[in-house]
Amino acid sequence: MSPINRLSTLSSTLAVAPAERELLGTLTLGSVPLPIYNPTASLVPRLPRTNHLLDITDPTILESLEWIAKKITLGQDIFLLSPPSPLPRRLIHTYLALTKTPYEHIMLHRDTGESELKQGRELRVGGRLEFVDGPAVRAAKVGGVLVLEGIERCERGVLPILNNLLENREINLEDGTHIISTPRYNLMLKNNEDTTNFIPAHPDFRVVAIGSPVPPYPGNPLDPPFRSRFQVRYLDPVKGGTLRPWIGEEELEYDRRGESESEGFIEGLGGDNGPHADHQGNAFVYVFRPYLPSFPSTTLLKAHLLLTAFPPPSPHLVKTREFVMFLIHLNPLLAYATPEQWRVLENLVGEVGLTAWMGEMAGLSECDFTEGVDGTGIWGYNLSAVSPHATSPLLATLKFSHPLTSRTLSLAAPRGSGPLRPLPTSLHPRVQSTLTSLIQLHSLPSSQFNILFTPTTNSLQGSSGSSGIVIDSFARCLGYEGSAGGAGRETVHLVKELSGGRELVLRGKDDEGLDTRRTGWEPSPLLKGVWEGTLVQFEGIDQIGATIGSLGRLLNEKEGELWEGKRLVGRFIPGDESSPELSLAHPSFRLLATATKSTPPREWLTEEISSIFFALPVILMSSSEETSLLLSTGCPPSLGERMIAFAQAYRRANGGQGNKSRRLGTATILRMGRRLSLEGERGADGVYELINRALLSEFLPPTTKGELESLLEEYGFERGRLLWNPPPVISTSSLTFPAASDPSSLTQDLVVPLFDITQDPTGSSHIPFMDNFLDNSQQTRLMRDIACDLEVLGEHVLLLGNQGVGKNKIIDRLLQLLRRPREFIQLHRDSTPQSLMFQTSLEGGIIKYVDSPLIRAVKLGRVIVIDETDKAAAHVVASLASLASRGEMTLPDGRRIRPPTEEDSAGPSDIIVHPNFRMILLANRPGFPFLGNPFLRVLGDNFSCYAVTNPDQDSEQRVLQQLAPDLEPELLKSLVLAFADLRKAFEAGTLPYPFSLRELLALVRHLKKFPEDELEQVLRNVFDFDINRPETLDALYDILRKHKLRVERIGIDAARGGPSATGEGKKPVVIEFKPKGDTSLSEPKFGKNPDGKSHTGGNTWAGGTGGRDTAGLGGRGGYMRLATGQDISQIPDQLKEDVPEHIKAKAREMARKELAARLAEIDLSSGQASTYSGYHNAVQSHVHQLVTFLDNLEAKEEERVWLKRQSEGDLDESRLPDGLTGERSIYKRRGMEKPELGAPQLKPKRIRFIFDLSASMYRNQYDGRLTRSLEAAVMILESFSRLTRKEKYRIDLVGQSGEEAVIPLVPVDKLPTDAGERYKVIQKMAVVPQYAWAGDHTVEAIKQGVADCVESDSDDYFVITITDANFSRYGITAEDLKLSMDSNPKVKCSLIAIGEGAEAAWLPKALPGRAYRVMNTTDIATHLRAILGQMLGGGL
Repeated sequence: MSPINRLSTLSSTLAVAPAERELLGTLTLGSVPLPIYNPTASLVPRLPRTNHLLDITDPTILESLEWIAKKITLGQDIFLLSPPSPLPRRLIHTYLALTKTPYEHIMLHRDTGESELKQGRELRVGGRLEFVDGPAVRAAKVGGVLVLEGIERCERGVLPILNNLLENREINLEDGTHIISTPRYNLMLKNNEDTTNFIPAHPDFRVVAIGSPVPPYPGNPLDPPFRSRFQVRYLDPVKGGTLRPWIGEEELEYDRRGESESEGFIEGLGGDNGPHADHQGNAFVYVFRPYLPSFPSTTLLKAHLLLTAFPPPSPHLVKTREFVMFLIHLNPLLAYATPEQWRVLENLVGEVGLTAWMGEMAGLSECDFTEGVDGTGIWGYNLSAVSPHATSPLLATLKFSHPLTSRTLSLAAPRGSGPLRPLPTSLHPRVQSTLTSLIQLHSLPSSQFNILFTPTTNSLQGSSGSSGIVIDSFARCLGYEGSAGGAGRETVHLVKELSGGRELVLRGKDDEGLDTRRTGWEPSPLLKGVWEGTLVQFEGIDQIGATIGSLGRLLNEKEGELWEGKRLVGRFIPGDESSPELSLAHPSFRLLATATKSTPPREWLTEEISSIFFALPVILMSSSEETSLLLSTGCPPSLGERMIAFAQAYRRANGGQGNKSRRLGTATILRMGRRLSLEGERGADGVYELINRALLSEFLPPTTKGELESLLEEYGFERGRLLWNPPPVISTSSLTFPAASDPSSLTQDLVVPLFDITQDPTGSSHIPFMDNFLDNSQQTRLMRDIACDLEVLGEHVLLLGNQGVGKNKIIDRLLQLLRRPREFIQLHRDSTPQSLMFQTSLEGGIIKYVDSPLIRAVKLGRVIVIDETDKAAAHVVASLASLASRGEMTLPDGRRIRPPTEEDSAGPSDIIVHPNFRMILLANRPGFPFLGNPFLRVLGDNFSCYAVTNPDQDSEQRVLQQLAPDLEPELLKSLVLAFADLRKAFEAGTLPYPFSLRELLALVRHLKKFPEDELEQVLRNVFDFDINRPETLDALYDILRKHKLRVERIGIDAARGGPSATGEGKKPVVIEFKPKGDTSLSEPKFGKNPDGKSHTGGNTWAGGTGGRDTAGLGGRGGYMRLATGQDISQIPDQLKEDVPEHIKAKAREMARKELAARLAEIDLSSGQASTYSGYHNAVQSHVHQLVTFLDNLEAKEEERVWLKRQSEGDLDESRLPDGLTGERSIYKRRGMEKPELGAPQLKPKRIRFIFDLSASMYRNQYDGRLTRSLEAAVMILESFSRLTRKEKYRIDLVGQSGEEAVIPLVPVDKLPTDAGERYKVIQKMAVVPQYAWAGDHTVEAIKQGVADCVESDSDDYFVITITDANFSRYGITAEDLKLSMDSNPKVKCSLIAIGEGAEAAWLPKALPGRAYRVMNTTDIATHLRAILGQMLGGGL
């Protein structure tokens, strides 16, 4: 149907009102008159009930309402486009309320599918299948408005389902019926056609879409056919200068006395010159986007609410910190603003006449808002009392006072159903300040904004913010703890898999028997909290990304669509109480959101999240507070103060952007303190080990590890002596670890009680059994420490290490000695949070859930060992963090795990954590070559971490002697020393594989069982994995020969029974040979290609020896030498010289031509080839390591994941109930993961390498800096040219000198293809310094490199600079370098200072994690490879 015909048809149908509706009157919006009809009783529940209607007297609002009325009258569907904001939603609800129009509202999310839009399926009693209309169908049938909010969140292939409904008002339904347009239906009636399966679309049916523009906001772009069916209107949330009309009528008591006093302040913020507008009235959020963090669209509304409830004192009494904190409450991203950005904001504040409110300091940029916390809340108010409300059991009366004025405020605020506890009196002023601010925000109109705890630093390094204590205190004071069996507080742990629907409802199924089987729905903990008025904590809001936007309506208005047409509303109107479709949100419901410490806030704290929540900035502990807390554990003061000083220095050094070092949090420090409290001053020697263990320093890159060692030394923590630990002794009731052999007698026995098996009568069969554990000192010490953590301190434990170091055996042996029952889970790529908790099965049409080993361990108090933790996705492991930290977990079937302290208030289906329950996680080390999933950060500080390494040489020797006492001790010693060097070679980058104790034990077991086998053959059982890696075999030969382990043949030739191809094994023997028979010469030739056999004499085969005419060795008359590794049969010199001149001449000519052809291929002379080979050989092992790492990293990036809601593949057990109803999208299959909304598509990584070509590189080349720099360039060129997927990286190389900031060496995407081209690059690098003028352009080169990189369409940007700059000589300061490296936050920059530059000791401190000093130029290649690995790969 053409648009013109459709418009005329719709106009004719609109001209006549349906007879069954009662006309109430006419409403005129602007110039548009609208007839208002009395809705039928069945449609009353579908009418708006929101408290948050907009003020139609506002000209801006009225103008938008008039536009909507025009489009609705024309029969057009409309699209309201806006920045993330509740404005468009409230605007359309205002229109619907004015016109008494029923509506359906869908909050779209990434998992929205066809059944959520059209029709779902349900099984009723007896297994009867019933189709249930979705929102779009309901609205089409009754003539309602369908509101689709969050268009940008929905996948592009979903909404086109509605295209025909939008265009022609037609759609086919799953139950076999068809919705068609009213004119077509009327025509069918007129023609007496069968209309049994046809339903007319109501003529009043309209669609309103709501979305944000993409870009600049994250999301999926609009599908063009879908877009073309809408008329669009852009809504500016701050147009008109104020959002005060958004405030609805609140039923809570509210003190309005401060409204007039803060009017001037609000006017300054929101007027034509306010921080939301420029002089032309354009939105602040756009005009100043390049300079300031984007202000959320709800900024002025929040300011109005806050200033009205808590008027600030007179300007002269306001502190600068209070003003700054007020701004951060409105826009949490300001906490991470630079001084320059604060100065911009400071100027804006002055322009709008609010300078007097900025406090005692000269400027906002000078204020450190983390200092001077005095225990007061927003604007300096104190919370003086919390008491029951005089008339309402749902409210509490809050009394606030201001210490500098006589003002007191009394506000009514929602409360929980439990008793109101007294205000805490012993809180630290920092915690008291956060608690007071939280209660102030809670006392604002409750249905407007919930509260988000936001970090005040973008770094993941830092002390605790005490959010848990604040939330606990809040819950106690306001009755949210709950009573026995009653509602109180609930924690919802958010994970990446959650969709916008799963937070609201859970699919359930009654299991009353086969004949009564049916599907149904049950509320999630969030929805239960909304209904019951509990305190709900969203933990991990940073994990679910844009999904949180789909909850905006629920969180801001307490409204939402549930299941089968049911609706949650914020208030009832008369008659609603009896409606089965409506449920009421409890006025006491409050949601608090917190984030994990695994993601920097700038990466997840979007403008949308800031617009939904009121921000509560959390100040971190000061060093004095953290010290006091550490000493309270019993840690000796002499150690505690130094430990905190070290922690502060470590956090400063590793808190930079992109730094991936292990986080050192307060919980970790307190864990160390509790351990030290057991040993007192004797534990001083153990601090070094405790810190290295917590930071997993064993797995740090060499540069970072060196910096940590220096920092430990600076604060007086040194490595202790290596002591011998006797084997543990077991008695009837305890396990004793005897004191180590310590001459100073500082160590002592550790006695651990054995587990009482009567506490777990069925657990004896779960105790591990080992009959062949080989005791050794290092692993005994490890077991001692783990036993202390598990049984004495009650900690959960995480063990990381290379393969084969004995992680499983150590744990099994310890649990065997302790007589501890053990459950076991092995994770893998397909592990899900559900599979961690239970297994799902379908029996006789009944879905049954079987508890997993984890749940059994929680119930029975066993130890759960979770192996291969790094193989599962990070969000799967994240579900364990809350279980470890607080004993909490929400199960997918609705049950909840609760700590023992909540047993009295637990529900009948809740699971209480047994006090004996412990978790032990096992994982491979992070990074190369394992490249597991980055799970460490999502676990936080909740586990005591151990880096498990191979035993020391003495321990390893003892193990081997126990295993094979009959083997020669010298042989065992040589094997131990050789394997120690093999591991060092791996750490240094010479070998690609970390050889472990497991391989060594396998070798010794073989030699013990079959002593007649040659050592060479046995070693091949381990080394043949590298059969095609000559450079690896060369390194192996060197190490084996060093320790007198005679090996002649390893590699492909050994496997084939031939000689070694490396030239390092059996050397060919020269044998005198006198040929017999025909010795005549014909002409030089190559001969037949070698066939792997030895050939002596003759003139047929190339590669033979003692022959004639052909290519080979030891013969005569040929034009080229060719070695194949066989023994050389050498003819006598007399015969060798007896070659006719014409044959000699021809041989020389052929040799010259062949050499010229070969050199032409690489464009190298023999001298140049020798020079290049020297550089290449020096970094050959690094090249191999880097290529292997990059190829593995690429493979991991392209690793497939499980895609849910597929129509084919493997059955998804989480959607079994949907399958029972006939739903088709119940499968999962492997595929490439789709990026999160707003995340860039996978594109090439852009890398620029900057080399120093200044005069000093040539002048001071005596120390090898120029040579090592050239070697580093060769390593880069060789590595990136060998990659399997070269298109994954876009690199270029440039130089800088005293004359130029950018000297092109290798253009982007034009890597040299052969040795000749690579030689030209390093030749240029060697020549430029010889003629360059003195000077340095390091800063300019970095700045230009950053600018050039971001011009590329990439998803990651890197600039790596190698320089010997004498910074002080050329006036280069730390600030200069920092500004250039920070000139664009998208680009990660690293700087390697060599030579003179390495003397700058301030570099690593000024640029922590990004600047490195390389004192020994021979280590440049090693450091560069480590930096590349750290920047491109994952961290700790």
